[in-house]
Amino acid sequence: MEAVELRVGFVGAGRMAGGLARGLLRAGKVPASNVLASAPSDKNLDAWQESGCRTTHCNLEVLQESTLVFLATKPHILPGVLQEIRPAVGPHHIIVSLAAGVTLQTLQRAGAMVFARGSSAGDGEAALLKSLLSSCGLCEEVPESYINIHTGLSGSGVAYVYLFAEALAEGAVKMGMPGGLASRIAAQTLLGAAKIMLETGEHPAKLRGDVCTPGGTTIHALHQLEKGALRATVMNAVEAATNRARDMAED
Repeated sequence: MEAVELRVGFVGAGRMAGGLARGLLRAGKVPASNVLASAPSDKNLDAWQESGCRTTHCNLEVLQESTLVFLATKPHILPGVLQEIRPAVGPHHIIVSLAAGVTLQTLQRAGAMVFARGSSAGDGEAALLKSLLSSCGLCEEVPESYINIHTGLSGSGVAYVYLFAEALAEGAVKMGMPGGLASRIAAQTLLGAAKIMLETGEHPAKLRGDVCTPGGTTIHALHQLEKGALRATVMNAVEAATNRARDMAED
């Protein structure tokens, strides 16, 4: 199956679904006319229509019209959605859950398959999904036990990074730089650092050490971050978000 022939559906049309769809469209993986999104009201669907995607209020229509279906509802809504779509799920479907705290066991009771593979998902489905999602960023197949950790690290971690970027910019504002400029420089600094991490594959501790010159500005600043227990606080944040995702899975 060629990616261009794919018909991609989204059950739920909020920010996560919209971001993923934009990534697929930008990469040219799927034409907008092959994308169908459902939501209970028109509130989130207008932006999809402006992008040339098709929209509906019927979740079953998404299943009937699509091969690859992303379940992008809020976690507490998903069990009801699974019951609703269950009769329409066939062996030709690839079903991917984007909801935090929902286990494979819950999904497989509705005949669904996800990238942390259920028993019905094979190498072909995994390769197709990885090919598509890699166009939107890093994409890796993982054991199901990693999913909640990923939520704490990446899903919620975006907010930690925004908070850090805000603090960086505010530090520069305190020292006399205009806020807009400080925010842009903070964002570019984070982008550059992340790019080097991905391109070199080096441990971040080595990259950090490379920036420090003896007696220089960076080591003085790092000393202050260590006094504030930055690393321990961030580790605690990842732990708290992971544990919350696990609790949601058990509710």
